[in-house]
Amino acid sequence: MDVGLTSLARCPRDAPAFFWSLGKVFAMTKTSKILALCALVSLAVAGCSSSSSDSNATATPALTGTVRIGVEAPISGDQADTGKGMINGAQLAADQLNAKGGINGKKVVIVPIDDAADAVVGVKAATAAIKAGLDGVVGPYNSGAGAKTLPLYIKAGLTPIRLTSNSTTTNGLGYTLQPMDYQIVPVATEAVTKWLKAKTAVLVFDSTPGYTATTNAKLKASLEKAGVTVKANVGITPGAKSYAAQVKAAAALNPDVVYLVMYSPQAGLIAKTMYDTKVPAKCVADYAAADPIFVTTAGIPAAKACPVIGVPSPSEFPNGPDFVSQYKAAFGEEPGTWSPYTFDSLNLLAKAAEETGGFDAKKLKANLDAVKGWEGVTGSVTIDAANGNRDPATLVVLDVTDAGALAINEAWSKAVGADY
Repeated sequence: MDVGLTSLARCPRDAPAFFWSLGKVFAMTKTSKILALCALVSLAVAGCSSSSSDSNATATPALTGTVRIGVEAPISGDQADTGKGMINGAQLAADQLNAKGGINGKKVVIVPIDDAADAVVGVKAATAAIKAGLDGVVGPYNSGAGAKTLPLYIKAGLTPIRLTSNSTTTNGLGYTLQPMDYQIVPVATEAVTKWLKAKTAVLVFDSTPGYTATTNAKLKASLEKAGVTVKANVGITPGAKSYAAQVKAAAALNPDVVYLVMYSPQAGLIAKTMYDTKVPAKCVADYAAADPIFVTTAGIPAAKACPVIGVPSPSEFPNGPDFVSQYKAAFGEEPGTWSPYTFDSLNLLAKAAEETGGFDAKKLKANLDAVKGWEGVTGSVTIDAANGNRDPATLVVLDVTDAGALAINEAWSKAVGADY
């Protein structure tokens, strides 16, 4: 039986206090048969308690209608674990929002959009999701996909809260709580020069157009400006089972540092090869590799030998421990690196939609442009209205613990005088 709000509204108006639904109390003035029917309807709609002694219990607010939030992520392919953590982070936010009344009284529904970290796949998936109907978007993660899909969302009247970091191709395409390449490169440069005190480097990078190729070029210029000799740029293509030839070519140049500008699956393979072949150069992995996939691919010993530029692990944020506990209770596993970012992204979008009364793009833009000091799991958020980016954005250097977890490198923190 489909019990709707109109059925519930026919209940008598003087029922005892345990008949709570939609925040209204119904009274008992009719026959016992009608009262019994009312009880059944109330229970079906609101799931309220049958105990009359629990008169102060608060039921979950009943929601009318839905708000469909797409989450574009690499749900399949070699970055699937990253995508899973992103989806779960957004789902946790949706569940908590729904428990408090949804967004403007509507239930938040997460719509997974699988781009498989590929622009062509992403365009197809985004187009289908837009056609099916969306109210908002969180993601994507990969800048190469985002450069193609973000304009589609914006053309459809949506306001994306993206997780891309390529300022060349995705600046101004919605908003982001993640660091951008122009924020990442100075931290990487300082780590190489001030912490590792390197004089020479080889950059090994994913040559696919997008974040990695752009960051490689920007990092090369930054390192050279800081006095580091970049002996070579060695390109790779994702999907290979081995990068031994590229590692051999880099090692032959005898650099102080081999810096890996690539996503976690490829960085893990190269870190493992460097470790297994005892390359004397120090391995450093870029922000794109800051994900548990890096550790599982490289193996803990190799990952421990290759620090990663990234963001604090979920538990290391000031508000992180509570988030981690909630995430583990919901999904039975640790959150991914980007789980708190999709959690915060949806909550920020929800806040803006509540304050503006909906998802009108112009109203959301005015609201989000003015965000200053909003507190999320990932810390304080202030938006630069000129580009939609978070400024400042927290970046750190991560080590891998004996247990395989990513954690802030204390030696780096002391060397550069970081707050963490």
